[in-house]
Amino acid sequence: MNDSSRRTFLRGAGLLGAGAAVSALPALGAPAASAAFGRGPDTEDGRFTLAVLPDTQYLFDADRGDPAPLDATLRYVTGGDENIVFLAHLGDLTENGQPGEFDQISRSFQHLDRRRFPYSTLAGNHDIKSSTDDQRGRTPYLDAFGPQRQRGSRTFRGASPDGYNSHHVFRAGGREWLLLALDWRPSAGGLEWARSVLARNPRLPAILTIHELVWADEAGQAQFSEFGQKVWDELVDGNDQIFLTLNGHYWPPGRMVKRNKAGHDFHLHITNYQDRYYGGSAMIRLYRFDLARNVIDVRTVSPWLADQAPRLNELQRQEIERTGPVDYFSLEIDFESRFAGFAPVPLPPARPAERQLIRGTVAYWRFEGRDGAPVDGVRDLSGRGNDLVRVTLPGSASEALRFSGEFSPRQPSRSSLRFDGGKKPARGGYLRTADSAPMNTETFARGYTIEAFVKLPEDFKDGKHSWAAIFGMQGSGGKAGKTGDDPGEPSATLSLSDGAAFQWAVFPVNQNGISTCWGHELALREWIHVAAVNDGRRTTLYVDGCPVLRNPKTTAAGIANPGGSWPIGAYAYDSIVEQAFHGWLGDVRVVGRALDPREFMLG
Repeated sequence: MNDSSRRTFLRGAGLLGAGAAVSALPALGAPAASAAFGRGPDTEDGRFTLAVLPDTQYLFDADRGDPAPLDATLRYVTGGDENIVFLAHLGDLTENGQPGEFDQISRSFQHLDRRRFPYSTLAGNHDIKSSTDDQRGRTPYLDAFGPQRQRGSRTFRGASPDGYNSHHVFRAGGREWLLLALDWRPSAGGLEWARSVLARNPRLPAILTIHELVWADEAGQAQFSEFGQKVWDELVDGNDQIFLTLNGHYWPPGRMVKRNKAGHDFHLHITNYQDRYYGGSAMIRLYRFDLARNVIDVRTVSPWLADQAPRLNELQRQEIERTGPVDYFSLEIDFESRFAGFAPVPLPPARPAERQLIRGTVAYWRFEGRDGAPVDGVRDLSGRGNDLVRVTLPGSASEALRFSGEFSPRQPSRSSLRFDGGKKPARGGYLRTADSAPMNTETFARGYTIEAFVKLPEDFKDGKHSWAAIFGMQGSGGKAGKTGDDPGEPSATLSLSDGAAFQWAVFPVNQNGISTCWGHELALREWIHVAAVNDGRRTTLYVDGCPVLRNPKTTAAGIANPGGSWPIGAYAYDSIVEQAFHGWLGDVRVVGRALDPREFMLG
């Protein structure tokens, strides 16, 4: 069939591009009334929040302060709405470092102590004599917030001998994270202590909190202070575990990204609002980690003002939430890749083929061979004799279809096939069921599931690979007696549009025309699981275990079978092969019944 007839069919069916969905942050308000007293956060959830509290000094300034904003913030932190796993204060708890001021803020923090909610503090220059470093000895800060206060903490792991530097290990997203809380001006000994903590916890991603590190201009562009440059040179740059630093002290807020010695992006943030209305209104930064999306969504809010929203005037309403580019933004971090140098995620071993032979399995192919070796054929591990033989298109080299060491960590096997095909002219190699394969006569009238793992290369959308197929039937609908739509189309094909969207198009046994499921545009360079599932009445296309939107509601039973082989990695109809696939293909399984997504090969 020529391209024009294919386009005619596609134009009639239609394919709309899908826009990127934006995940809205939950509305800020009072903590949930149903939050159980003492209930901790969900430390296994891949979505969790680190709360960061900058300079509160004007709220605790002799007789000129007001603890109410901080009290409201701490109640919000423990309320359960944000799955907040830890609170880090960035220093300058008080204005003058006097015992009476520490008595006041200490009473506010008792709300966290009573609930054993994990938090860290550190001394800012207003909490101690600013001309000293961490060897200054006893102070009201140390009396109120020294290591002795953390005896009941489940995250506290110790402090430097002087008591001014501490470290915590908290659990979130199913793993442990290290947080360093360093003094206003840590001494050489303090920095050495921090390096020793990192050395004792070599596999933990680390966040550094410190009072002074970077400052920002009015545009929000951060740069090191003189002391901050020293901390970078002597502690941060050479320790790849640290991926994020947070500091207060200066205003306005800002951020920057640097490359560390390991060549990784490193994020440095300053946050401080003491110059804003009501001493900053106890604003907090919410660092909302989403490990599945590989993103940290950052939000800056005042729970105290939010609680009063209906009664606020214009000035106060403006301070409920900061929405400028340095206060409301997202960081894209591939956590697995970023942490691979010190905490690689262990790959699960291959799952035995026998476990994939569930009830109704018609064929199961896994592509196991030496990386780079050409492929001659692949045995059907179901034992039903649906073995695959290789076909090389004219003018194509054996390297056009070869084994690959790449694989999806979710698939049962630990290898794949690499197809290097194209069209105009048709080139590459593919596999097809042998002439004697029993499934060549299957119609799957009672239902079917066809699933595979697919990865598309960077150049898939260059116009040379549109409508490449990863699985299908070589015979056309016309050969199966169908006259509707375009009978020259394959009787069944799982293809990819020029926009890299899946299409499952099939002539059902009970229809004269084509039934088509349409997917959404796919990411390139990522492994994706796809499954076409028919229960004898309806067909549903799944991507990564999720049903797509555009699945037809009309009754569609089975697959009209004209006889002939099932090609893997080629778009073919009758005696014509239009092109071979371009990309990677992992395990492929065909089952003669509709599977529940929980039965998919997804690990």
